[in-house]
Amino acid sequence: MAWHAVAKAEDVAEGTVRAASAAGIMLALYRIDGAFYATSDVCTHAFALLSDGYLDGDCIECPIHQALFHVPTGEVRSEPASVPLKTYPIRLEGDTLMVEIAED
Repeated sequence: MAWHAVAKAEDVAEGTVRAASAAGIMLALYRIDGAFYATSDVCTHAFALLSDGYLDGDCIECPIHQALFHVPTGEVRSEPASVPLKTYPIRLEGDTLMVEIAED
């Protein structure tokens, strides 16, 4: 496992989602109630970028087919998705967001 710098904390405003990448993985970064989260940026139902989706509280809605995922856990909350979203550990070092990604 390795930690990767993905953004500055100020780049992820409260109540928003933002695209990022690290180690070849497309990520979505979120700031919800002051906490930061990182998930895969790709919907598990069909290729769509969740960073283009709608953040409603602690859930992200896919912009294409409206699948709904719980951001902190990746759990599916609404079809048509049936596979949970991959989540990644995230931490703040100074003003830099760091995401942990398994090395191959």
